[in-house]
Amino acid sequence: MSDMHHEVVSHASEEKAHSALNTKMIWKVFWILLGITLFEVGISFTGIPHTILIWTFVVLTLVKAYYIVGYFMHMKFEAVSFQWAILLPFILIVYLIFIALYEGTALGLIPG
Repeated sequence: MSDMHHEVVSHASEEKAHSALNTKMIWKVFWILLGITLFEVGISFTGIPHTILIWTFVVLTLVKAYYIVGYFMHMKFEAVSFQWAILLPFILIVYLIFIALYEGTALGLIPG
């Protein structure tokens, strides 16, 4: 009986995600992603300093990742606890990679 309850809950949450993500919302997210991508391509040909350009790309990539994961992978429609269970390990891994690169550069192991 527990399996059937789980299956019913699973289908209910899936239906909620699909009903919230209608065709109009999909096109809206598509146009947002297209606009951000065109903006990225456009600013890549300007004379903006390299450091500012890189940080702009990082921020815009994170915005695009939010829309892709949130809407197309239905994460926005999941329970908040599940969202954090996915997000926190990702943040930790990125932080550990940053620390490893920083320390490797400081020790001269990585050319910087």
